[in-house]
Amino acid sequence: MNSKDNEIIQDLTVGNVPAVLFRFAMPLFASGLLQTLYNMVDMVVVGNVIGSDGIAAVSIGGDLLNLLTFVAFGLSNAGQIIIAQYIGAARKDKLGRFIETLFTILMSCAAVMTAAFLLLSDSLMRWMNTPASAWQLTKDYLLTCIAGLVLIYGYNMVSAILRGFGDSRHPFLFIAIASVVNIILDIVFVAGLHMGTFGAALATVIGQGISFVFALRVLYRHKDQFCFLMKPSGFRIHADEAKVLLKLGIPMAIQSAAINISKLFVNSYINTYGVTATAVTGIGNKLELIITVISQAVSSAGGAMIAQCIGAGKYDRVKKVILTSFAMIGLPAAVLSLITVFWTDWLFGIFTSDRDVMTLAMTFVPVAIVLYIGCVARSPMFALINGTGNSKLNLSVALLDGVVTRIGLALLLGVVFHMRYYGFWYGNALSGFVPFIIGMVYYLSGRWRSRGVMAERYSLDR
Repeated sequence: MNSKDNEIIQDLTVGNVPAVLFRFAMPLFASGLLQTLYNMVDMVVVGNVIGSDGIAAVSIGGDLLNLLTFVAFGLSNAGQIIIAQYIGAARKDKLGRFIETLFTILMSCAAVMTAAFLLLSDSLMRWMNTPASAWQLTKDYLLTCIAGLVLIYGYNMVSAILRGFGDSRHPFLFIAIASVVNIILDIVFVAGLHMGTFGAALATVIGQGISFVFALRVLYRHKDQFCFLMKPSGFRIHADEAKVLLKLGIPMAIQSAAINISKLFVNSYINTYGVTATAVTGIGNKLELIITVISQAVSSAGGAMIAQCIGAGKYDRVKKVILTSFAMIGLPAAVLSLITVFWTDWLFGIFTSDRDVMTLAMTFVPVAIVLYIGCVARSPMFALINGTGNSKLNLSVALLDGVVTRIGLALLLGVVFHMRYYGFWYGNALSGFVPFIIGMVYYLSGRWRSRGVMAERYSLDR
């Protein structure tokens, strides 16, 4: 690789594993933290200006938006792993065709999803048992976010391409731009111009749009390294590359969808207990996001490292990646746990001064600790499963974690044992340990060592 290539392409298979993982994961963590920050700013500003109904609206709208992005996350993450394996195996000849296919499929999906869910917004809100007092606020927030869905898909796609090449610095810069724009516009639109939840959503969409423009600029500047032509003739689907993308991407998308749908199912039940329970759940979800962004950063970095190592045949480094991942997530989780236990009033008070919400929040503390531990446990296992490109195991995790365990436990504890929203809280939290159990069995079995580059496994080169 020449010096120009090193601006984008990074070899993650050499050097000290903790140092390489830390260097690659930190920009991803900073990106996720900034994204969480501006999501929290939405809730903080709305909560203090509008009140509990505003918090409920942002919480429900955010949950539904997460559902709508399952295709973006699934195919983008699959694209990152496949690109990383190609890089590790020195197969740059495959990159251009694959990126063209990824770009065309994802942008087409974004257009279809936008049109479909603009029509289905009311049905989704009814399914979520949206409180009547928060209905219009939720609808304003949701419709605005759906209108900007293509920007979210585009940003995730370009960032995944860059991470597959070992570049986590540029995605951090993109999200930093989006975060600053979103925070400023949140204050201007909601607090200054009193535009309500529509203003909060508009700030998010504008921030994502500016971020996507910068992402496309980087992709264009380095198009020779990506072997991707940024012109109309370059946007096409190659059947062989589409097959390898969908083979891994569909199970990953199902995994994302199953987890999000099951969370929506749980939250829809919680919403029936009133706006106070909905508000506490929304705040709890934002606190979980603090650890989730760290775990996702480490999981994404670890997955890319494992994918490159497998492509290069360096299996001995995989164990070191997994152990380092546990340590990197465990420390911040421990710190947040202490803050949640000993400074509960201060932590929840950031979002609201509503006494009913604050009182109920005190009972959420044990649930929060279980959520944090689950994030620590599952992330390294996701890195292993995703890095090996094991689509069948991904699908198994999706069904067990996202459907069977979360919904089953929530109904068992919440309905059968009459624990009400406490049961749904704990059911959701405990299901997070399923990926850890499955991933640990997979690791100890040693079967991951037999995984090769995906294109070779599917005989696409013949």
